[in-house]
Amino acid sequence: MKQETIKRLLSSLVIIPFALFFTLKGSIYFNFFLIIIFLITIFEWYKMSKNKIYLLPGVFFLIFSFYSAYLLRFDEDKGLKIFILVVLISVTTDIGGYIFGNIFKGPKLTKISPKKTYSGVLGSYFLSIISSINYIDYYELNYWTDNELFIIILLISSISQIGDLIISYFKRKTKIKNTGKIIPGHGGFLDRIDGIIFAVPFAHILLKIF
Repeated sequence: MKQETIKRLLSSLVIIPFALFFTLKGSIYFNFFLIIIFLITIFEWYKMSKNKIYLLPGVFFLIFSFYSAYLLRFDEDKGLKIFILVVLISVTTDIGGYIFGNIFKGPKLTKISPKKTYSGVLGSYFLSIISSINYIDYYELNYWTDNELFIIILLISSISQIGDLIISYFKRKTKIKNTGKIIPGHGGFLDRIDGIIFAVPFAHILLKIF
């Protein structure tokens, strides 16, 4: 197993319990967690885009994204379970792309992110669908028809992948590999949550429609 993969696994084993703890606790605990991640992400974005024309639009987008996360988490009806679902789709989209891309390789998806492959895209959809359906069945989240659910998962997974590519594009423009070094094997927090920050506001709007 590659050293980078081991670092990613070990980092995830530390980060996931912490993230779940603050998310499940809600209240001031989640707000504290959200603010800390927001400040780190803003700092990483500033470092990679200072003196660039897209600095301020990126800051405004991050504010909108994190505020959407706050609104979604504290929705009185079904906020917690739906928020976890959106994060689950985004995370398994990333994991599926990483695993399938490394195993099956194949044609590259785009020059923006050289490691992305078409097999990785299929893996992203596959793992996000499987994990989400199991999560929804376990918690009996019968909010949508099967067709609606399938479309929602595909859309959120797609936006998560697009978000990943968008951040990769800006990293290439800045000529850096990672947005930071705070998470071993992953880079910065922005590297870790690049798909989530796009998926959450999109999901918040989408789920209002559905």
